[in-house]
Amino acid sequence: MRGREARERGTNSFCKKISRNTQSGGASTGRYQAIQEMIEEGYTISELVKAAKISRQAYYKWLKREPSIRELQDNEILKLIRQIEQNNKQSVGYGKMTRLIKRSGLRYLVNKKRIIRIMNEHGIKADYRQAKRKRVKERQTYQAENILNREFKQAAANQVWVTDTTELSYNIRNYKVRLHVVLDLYGQYPVSWLITPTETSEGAIKVFKQAQEREGALAPLIHTDRGTAYTSKAFNQYLANNNSQHSYSAPGTPADNAVIEHWWADFKAIWMAHSTKPQTLDELKSLVAEGIEYFTNTFISAKRNDLTATEFRYGKAN
Repeated sequence: MRGREARERGTNSFCKKISRNTQSGGASTGRYQAIQEMIEEGYTISELVKAAKISRQAYYKWLKREPSIRELQDNEILKLIRQIEQNNKQSVGYGKMTRLIKRSGLRYLVNKKRIIRIMNEHGIKADYRQAKRKRVKERQTYQAENILNREFKQAAANQVWVTDTTELSYNIRNYKVRLHVVLDLYGQYPVSWLITPTETSEGAIKVFKQAQEREGALAPLIHTDRGTAYTSKAFNQYLANNNSQHSYSAPGTPADNAVIEHWWADFKAIWMAHSTKPQTLDELKSLVAEGIEYFTNTFISAKRNDLTATEFRYGKAN
């Protein structure tokens, strides 16, 4: 009974592979490719050629044939896709994968349809889902204090910086810490970052001092939410002493600080969710440093014309 169920499951899997492969490679080619894939999964040739209703001789003849130019190209593209997936924590969808492949320097054109086909044939898909958020209805008060007013597109570096903190954890006991990031709206470039035990005005000031030391001065406009660290007298006095205006989001309106909210979502869904959980604070700091490096020098965005944050900020090297 169990043997028959196993054979039926194998036949069903084989039929699915045939259906998937024949959509792009023709009926006979799809059958041969399906056999080749399922042999790697442990099925025997005898079982598979019987299910495919072809002879062993026909399969071996197909196996020994010279691969076509298109098949050679597909294999080359597949290797690139798998390398990109590995480098990007299995988080690259069809559109971005196509753009990254085009950046790789292949000597032939590759379109999105071809990438979709190859990824589907080999069961490759992005493991990336941003957490759903319940948006509170935006309030119309506090508009005078929202100087930025969602003008997220900036023409030059160091004109507007945005900041926020997010909670991270480490160890099986889930020790909690806060990650601060200062982000330049020009190209979403991370200017500085800091991990602190809790969200305090001291931590907020310290991460801005790091950014100030790196860039030579604070940006003339700093945008934050209304967390206690940012509404504190100490933080606002620090900004005033350095000739920076403070812009606030309206209460309960994360959309007013949408750029860094989206940046957090990517950082957690792409980087942290696909990394082994750190067991010590030092391991967490190392993981965050690697993640900041990734989002600064590797991660591309359509909003930056498929450039990295560094390429957008300083100009892409020729």
